Amino acid sequence: MVGKGFFTDLLDNTNTLRGKVFALLIQFLIIVSLVTFSIDTLPNLSENLKWILYLVEIITVVIFSFEYILRCLVAKKKLKFIFSFYGLIDLLAILPFYLSTGYDLRSIRIFRLLRLVRILKLFKYNQAIKRFHRALVIAKEELILFGFVAAIMLYLSAVGIYYCESDAQPEQFSSVFHSLWWSVTTLTTVGYGDMYPVTVGGKIFTFFILTIGLGIVAVPTGLLASALSEARKQDFED
Repeated sequence: MVGKGFFTDLLDNTNTLRGKVFALLIQFLIIVSLVTFSIDTLPNLSENLKWILYLVEIITVVIFSFEYILRCLVAKKKLKFIFSFYGLIDLLAILPFYLSTGYDLRSIRIFRLLRLVRILKLFKYNQAIKRFHRALVIAKEELILFGFVAAIMLYLSAVGIYYCESDAQPEQFSSVFHSLWWSVTTLTTVGYGDMYPVTVGGKIFTFFILTIGLGIVAVPTGLLASALSEARKQDFED
């Protein structure tokens, strides 16, 4: 008789043949579901192709649902698994199908491919993930402080451009909230061109905001680069 140990090995023990085959099968089905989801977004699909895509989705959802239920049953700490990263991803990937919420969350299944790191024993990549996590911990305080400063700059730049451009462009810069989109695209130096100043004051103000924006982009990059260097140094010392 098949016991709990069999399913535990099947789901979590990739050292066994059946565990590795099952894990790779699930990863394959994830890729299939992502491909079918992408195809489903194409316009002018035939009814036959839509029916095939829907059938594939039903099959994958049923398999993913059984896998999720089994993982909940064999987990030693069920609530810990349910509210874990993978547990929430697994649930969100299948729940909308049953609830018919109108939100298609199949695309988040791509996060489940992260299990390939463990399945294929990609130890060096696992170490890289640990280093990146350590770097975030090292630079956490600086990044939080920078986030607050960036938020303040976003708000102040939205207020500034509103006063400069609201009279000349009342439809584009009708409020501070509308101006926040301009602040985001300008401070990040993206500049979509859908909102731009036409007054002399607005152009001068934009020049200074763009200059500040170069620092907005560069600072977190430098912080993470320095923290990653420190994390790598700690690995060598260990």
